[in-house]
Amino acid sequence: QLQLVESGGGLVLPGGSLRLSCTASGFPLNWYAIGWFRQAPGKEREGVSCISRNGSTETYADSVKGRFTISRDNAKNTVYLQMNSLKPEDTAVYFCAAKSIAYRPNWYSLNSRDMDYWGKGTLVTVSS
Repeated sequence: QLQLVESGGGLVLPGGSLRLSCTASGFPLNWYAIGWFRQAPGKEREGVSCISRNGSTETYADSVKGRFTISRDNAKNTVYLQMNSLKPEDTAVYFCAAKSIAYRPNWYSLNSRDMDYWGKGTLVTVSS
């Protein structure tokens, strides 16, 4: 079974940057589209970004466009989320999730219900 582990969270000042990593084990990461989701206290989980299995297509929530960048290194079995110009409202637990898409290499989604596998999350706190 695919296992996902997030890392890179922490406390950062407003305007600062963090890079989250999602490392997979159990199966080659290039079998999967990978998404980043977040959940703030008292709020529903929301999609932040997703990258297709072949890396050719990516999408972002409007709230993070121009500030966050998703990328993948299939050789390292890792997907990254570079987060710049962080705001207090970005504070949340960030999860990576995977969807096995064998015949649709350009598929992506920000709907958490579409994902098959989840990591346990990493906490990002943006505060002065």
